[in-house]
Amino acid sequence: MTSSIRRHLLTDQAEDLLRSRIDSREREIGAKLPGETTLAAELGVGRSTVREAVRMLAGLGMRESRQGAGVFLRRSSPRQDWDRVLRTEEILHVVEVRNTVEIEAARLAATGRDETDLDALRRALDARSAASGAGAAAFVDADIALHRAVVVAAHNPVLTELFETFVPRLRDAMLDLMDVRDLTASTSCGSATREYLLTSGG
Repeated sequence: MTSSIRRHLLTDQAEDLLRSRIDSREREIGAKLPGETTLAAELGVGRSTVREAVRMLAGLGMRESRQGAGVFLRRSSPRQDWDRVLRTEEILHVVEVRNTVEIEAARLAATGRDETDLDALRRALDARSAASGAGAAAFVDADIALHRAVVVAAHNPVLTELFETFVPRLRDAMLDLMDVRDLTASTSCGSATREYLLTSGG
């Protein structure tokens, strides 16, 4: 019984090691897996344990056998794929909150802003345009500064405090969204509200 449990644990550990190497790209997708003897030496387990671990990868759809050619990796860990989906969902939720806050801030600022606010908005808009080719971090920081200018123009201290507590999470999310197409889409709503503030009458 004890031997059976130990073998099961070793198999799980071997499978986890294989998956981590696949996820970290130590083993490239489409690459041929080494033979059982080589893998056993690499993982520090017996050949039978390696055989079971590789069989578990097959159950996850991560490897395929090609007759006469060997065993090949098909894709990365489904757990990693699911983590990526969840992370993307979280980023989109953060952007939705940012847009919601800015829309309300713009509504308040449209009637409460003054010339100082307009000057700050114009400077922030120019700074963001200048940062468009300066790298991801510089662009994101400039974009957040522009969002901050809109919120400050609302003259609502509670809204400003709420925005400031949200900034660290917002910055992380925007850096993750630095695929140009996604980032452009995510800022379109905010751009519209800022244009409205700059062109509408006070």
